[in-house]
Amino acid sequence: MDIQVWSDVVCPWCYIGKRRLEKALEEFDGTATVTYRAYQLNPAPVPEPLPLKEAMAAKFGGPAQAEQMFAQVTAIAATDGLTLDFDSAIAANTFAAHRLIAWGATLERQADVLDALQRAHFTDGIDIGSIPALAGVAASIGLDEADARAYLESEAGTTAVQTDLNEARELGITSVPTFVVDGKYAIQGAQEPSTLLAAFEEIARR
Repeated sequence: MDIQVWSDVVCPWCYIGKRRLEKALEEFDGTATVTYRAYQLNPAPVPEPLPLKEAMAAKFGGPAQAEQMFAQVTAIAATDGLTLDFDSAIAANTFAAHRLIAWGATLERQADVLDALQRAHFTDGIDIGSIPALAGVAASIGLDEADARAYLESEAGTTAVQTDLNEARELGITSVPTFVVDGKYAIQGAQEPSTLLAAFEEIARR
């Protein structure tokens, strides 16, 4: 089974969805390959580091509504064993982070890089829009920091990320995570592991 997952690094539901997908696949009685594809919830540049709460307040209609949303998703993530610290999270454009994930894929460490980036953003308050910070995240999982930085300071990975973004548009993907199974079955949202498992079993049966 081929599972293509469109997600964004700064999307909390994508972080939750990745963990739930992993749990579902632990129970799945079959083989599956998972590829993470780039999506940007907000492609606008972030000229300087800005606290995420400050950046999101306007989008959600003010600080009170934003706080309510943060509290809800933090509680849900905790039930999946994930720590979300929105007080320290930094708003960032994720294009370079997606390029680092593309680099990780060439080393067969794609999921590890994505996981490290999500942890860096949601738990450690690291600015994942910064190339030095991204290289440091790569180093934190045993990859070569200098190689990561050289990769990000070049144009490498740009085409791969742009291809993912274009394909998302062609498929009509407007929210993430979106799981596309065997090129024809789409599952949207951070579904419970049992829901994902049932869907995978039904697809495998077909």
